[in-house]
Amino acid sequence: MTARAANGLESGFTLYELLVTVAIVAVVIAIGGPNLSDFRANSRMTAAANDLHSTFYLGRSEAARAKTNVSICASTNAMAADPDCGGTFEDGWIVFLDPNGDVVHDAGEVVLRKHGPLDARLSVSTPGMQPYFSFSASGLGRGNVTGTPPVTTAVICDQRGNTIAAGSRSTARIVVITPLGRSTVLHDYGRIQQSIDSTGASCP
Repeated sequence: MTARAANGLESGFTLYELLVTVAIVAVVIAIGGPNLSDFRANSRMTAAANDLHSTFYLGRSEAARAKTNVSICASTNAMAADPDCGGTFEDGWIVFLDPNGDVVHDAGEVVLRKHGPLDARLSVSTPGMQPYFSFSASGLGRGNVTGTPPVTTAVICDQRGNTIAAGSRSTARIVVITPLGRSTVLHDYGRIQQSIDSTGASCP
């Protein structure tokens, strides 16, 4: 625990000093550990919500730019060379040029963006609606084009559910998509709970 200095005297930590240092470190970890865990969880949640939000922004702008239909759909093989629509947004999703407007990624249709599966600790609920949205050549939403309404809300949760965190913000997120195709991310506890109650969304 001690070392002999150049002058021949012993220097270093005593056992008592070492124990005090260890105790201080333990207290700091006990206090900071949960905060660090929440920070990481919030970062995952924010990243997922922003990725989905930016997907709708891209789809809308590209439809208006390319003057053709652009569709967004969930995909279980989004990162494949020729991905298909299917599954839920938890599985991943794609944005693609959809000239025939069938919300099916056909051979030759250009994929504008691919997003792989979300972190396994996150859940995305779009109850009663298919996980798709389609934009017309004007950049506006096309509404129901598959027989089932397109997604209008996506509730993103983790194991904390919809609870109030620091700053009176929810630990969950909700991506709201208007019929025009404009999307926004909200973390208001009341708004998220209202969506869960009215749609039966799952938020563990």
